[in-house]
Amino acid sequence: MNKKKKNETYKRRKIRTRKSVGKGTGERPRLSIFRSNAYIYAQIIDDEKGRTIVSASSRELKAKGKKTDGAREVGKMLAERAAKAGVAQVLFDRGGYRYHGRVKALAEGAREGKLVF
Repeated sequence: MNKKKKNETYKRRKIRTRKSVGKGTGERPRLSIFRSNAYIYAQIIDDEKGRTIVSASSRELKAKGKKTDGAREVGKMLAERAAKAGVAQVLFDRGGYRYHGRVKALAEGAREGKLVF
């Protein structure tokens, strides 16, 4: 698969996912994920107010190891911060990424931290 086709597929998947997820509200904000080659970032967003409630990334972790293990830790860290901010339920916006690997590990880590989606 060439780079142009891969990017178009990502963009189509992102638009389709965003349509089905919808916008985050104060009661149920949106958990958005960004994945780079080296790190993974997650933030909980209230789209009505246009602000980020909490965020976490694998750059904050000091431990070295597999990227999927780091993603799971980011999910746990995000769930812990969300609980302190009073957020219990979120909408899961995986962006254009497939629910596999680091994205799946982050989601499972957030669920382990008692975040509901």
